[in-house]
Amino acid sequence: MCIEKHWGMRCVAFLIFSFSHFLIFQAWAQTLTGRAPSQVAVGEQFRLSYTINTQDVRGFRAGRIPDGFEVLMGPSTSTQSSFQMVNGHTSSTSSVTYTYILVANKNGTFTIPAAHVTADGKSISSNAIQIRVTGQSQQSSGGASGSQSGYSQRRQQQNDAEEVRPAGSAITGGDLFIKVSASKRRVIEQEPILLTYKVYTLVGLTDLSGKMPDLKNFYTREVPLPTQKSFSVEMLNGRPYKTVTWSQYVMFPQQSGKLEIPSITFNGIVVQQNRNIDPFEAFFNGGSGYIEVKKQIKAPGITIDVDPLPARPANFSGGVGSFNISAQIDQTEVKANDPVKLRVIVSGLGNMKLLKQPEVKFPKDFDKYDAKVTDKSKLTTNGLEGSIIYDFLAVPRHAGKFEIPPIEYVYYDIHERKYKTVTTEGFTLNVAKGSGSGNVNAYTAQEDVQLLNSDIHYIHTGDTRQHAAGKFFFGSAEYWMILSSFFAVFVALLVIFRHRAIENANIVKQRAGRANKVAVKRLKQAHKLMKAGQSGAFYDEVMRALWGYVGDKLNMPVEQLSRENISQQLTSHQVSDEVVNQFISALDECEFARYAPGDATGNMNKVYDTALSALTQIASTMKKVKG
Repeated sequence: MCIEKHWGMRCVAFLIFSFSHFLIFQAWAQTLTGRAPSQVAVGEQFRLSYTINTQDVRGFRAGRIPDGFEVLMGPSTSTQSSFQMVNGHTSSTSSVTYTYILVANKNGTFTIPAAHVTADGKSISSNAIQIRVTGQSQQSSGGASGSQSGYSQRRQQQNDAEEVRPAGSAITGGDLFIKVSASKRRVIEQEPILLTYKVYTLVGLTDLSGKMPDLKNFYTREVPLPTQKSFSVEMLNGRPYKTVTWSQYVMFPQQSGKLEIPSITFNGIVVQQNRNIDPFEAFFNGGSGYIEVKKQIKAPGITIDVDPLPARPANFSGGVGSFNISAQIDQTEVKANDPVKLRVIVSGLGNMKLLKQPEVKFPKDFDKYDAKVTDKSKLTTNGLEGSIIYDFLAVPRHAGKFEIPPIEYVYYDIHERKYKTVTTEGFTLNVAKGSGSGNVNAYTAQEDVQLLNSDIHYIHTGDTRQHAAGKFFFGSAEYWMILSSFFAVFVALLVIFRHRAIENANIVKQRAGRANKVAVKRLKQAHKLMKAGQSGAFYDEVMRALWGYVGDKLNMPVEQLSRENISQQLTSHQVSDEVVNQFISALDECEFARYAPGDATGNMNKVYDTALSALTQIASTMKKVKG
């Protein structure tokens, strides 16, 4: 009696112990725990992680990150599993961790709200995290320790320049920065300046983006550089940096004084190694052992001293640099009313986009036309270089000898620091009497010009057709005939399109009408295959019956047949959810039974009955709704 009582108490204790451990395990398996340092400094990077002790998770959502922090990376996902065997009993644990890399931007105390995830079908929330940000990050960007030998220091510096650092490693201002340089710090107004942005990096920089803003005080042109950047090694403060010229701008100051070129914030991407990810998992996930971390790099602004141009001459062209001018005429012997083409070429180096058009003084009796401008300048690191071509067209109206004076062009020479005037040669034009031109008094405003390139023609002359007063096309017999023909075409198109619409409607109706017959035929064939024990062919025929029926009944093309689309379409035809679920269940049963072990005959009977019941219910329901 005592023995039985003793063993009974031990059984009860064992059950209570096992049940309590089961409850503890369940609570532990469904806990989402957030972790982060309680205190960080401004500019310091730190890790924010959330761990859930199960792998059956979905829909992870972190709480809103406060404005005091910037997300550099995340979330990255890592999984851990462990197996243990004690006294022949096997136990396993697993967890999923979501990790962010953050950086603190300003002082204060910030709270990160709870994160949420669905685990084992239940919604789980994490703890809220409070972080205090105070002080400035003291992380050093210096070189190797002084205790190292000279060789070890150089080797360590070389490794630093090529190293892909672990995820979460701080990226300081000494690891990645941009130097800004100007070819000149003091210039004259409109004198070009070359501005260069050069990147220095000790980390795995893979991308960088940043652009010069629109500046009112400068006319700015970006120098085209290769898209594929080629880094070189440059020693700076005893450290071997990888460097590259990232962008260059040629800038023309538009006014005098101290002009500010503002700082530019570049957005960079740095590759780091995520050591939390298992190497095998990284391999099977396409090399996800490396992560990309966002990093902002601020390029400093600079000040340019711009001196004003001396008092401008009245005929100043606006050019600042070094220029020359030339001119050529296509012919010097012409007839009246024949065009003359004069080409003026301004070439050199400077602010060519801002030049004024040269002034050509044609004789008063010439008709003058706007010049055709061809820009053949190109951007170089010294400014805009090349030429601008002006093609002037003029037409002499009467015979005589005419002079086209030399063309003057005034610019400011930045080398000699003074205004200079360049001129072309003059031209003498002999104009002979043209056909039908007479003298100046014979010219009338109705005459026109015939250009060599046929851009402008003479006004057409000759007999014209006239109609009687009060006789118009509107309301005439021709008008009504054309209008009637348009109406006839419209009616014919309307009849054709209506006929096609009816045919399409009939096709849809015919397809829906034969759905039942086709499904019955396929189910009969499936029944024969079931009797013959041909399970593979049986399941194929049932699947064709199910898919084909809804495709024909709902007029759905094959590419749109899916469980979701079928459910929506059946519901829109007022088929109840119960019937829809029965049809989807028939599909699932068919697919499952095809590969299910056990009694093949029993499986086929079950699938056949489910499919027949589903199709019968759908046909009955849709018939009632239609009736």
